[in-house]
Amino acid sequence: MHILATNDDGIDAPGLLAMAQRLRDLGELTVLAPNRNWSASGHVKTLHRPLRVWEARLADGIHALTTDGAPSDCVALATLGLLDRPIDLVVSGINPLPNLGHDVTYSGTVTAAMEAAIAGLPGIAFSLDGGDRRPEEMDFEPAARVAEAVVRRARKNGMPEGVFLNVNVPYRPWEELRGIQITRQGLRLYRDALVARKDPRGRPYYWIGGEAPSGVSEPGTDFGALQDGWVSLTPLQLDLTAADRLESFNAWQGSLA
Repeated sequence: MHILATNDDGIDAPGLLAMAQRLRDLGELTVLAPNRNWSASGHVKTLHRPLRVWEARLADGIHALTTDGAPSDCVALATLGLLDRPIDLVVSGINPLPNLGHDVTYSGTVTAAMEAAIAGLPGIAFSLDGGDRRPEEMDFEPAARVAEAVVRRARKNGMPEGVFLNVNVPYRPWEELRGIQITRQGLRLYRDALVARKDPRGRPYYWIGGEAPSGVSEPGTDFGALQDGWVSLTPLQLDLTAADRLESFNAWQGSLA
């Protein structure tokens, strides 16, 4: 198995290192990650400028590649011919904050796994509910062990075509994790606020700020599982069609007159 590991926090992120150390014995591992942080970048693909790729090393000496592109670019580069061998599985993470509910549309971590699905490959995104801890002070080892367990199951059981996985891990010791729970997306509650200021020349500029988002902790959701100490595993797909609502638009159909 040839595994591609990437992330949206940059090549030097501790979560990427912890994941790579756990997965390198499961097959051939290629690390290709952005050279800077792309958090909350969403599904970006660089088409308006050339991409650069160069060799790098993780903190423990693992050989890696890095690029000035986005997380999705990393997957595209690897699957479109940059590497000598085809990729069998794409893993992304480990993000130091959870990606729950509507976060999946913003998350570079998740959209790297989405790019894998577009390429016809299984993709898995891993995130850790680190709260307000600094990434360099966090213990990623339990989440890395979760990543290893999930990849082993993906290798054994396979994954449906067009499906990618969003995995969120509670910030707990390995012994206190209750196991894996298959979940649906929960409801994310955002408290965004627009902060308007002026620069030294009197010109206005804006920050999108506000309080940290929360969520509705319902049973069966990613929020609920995480709150109860379970690893949340949410199967996602590219088809966003509201299939159960199609009939409600029947009156819109037909002539434009």
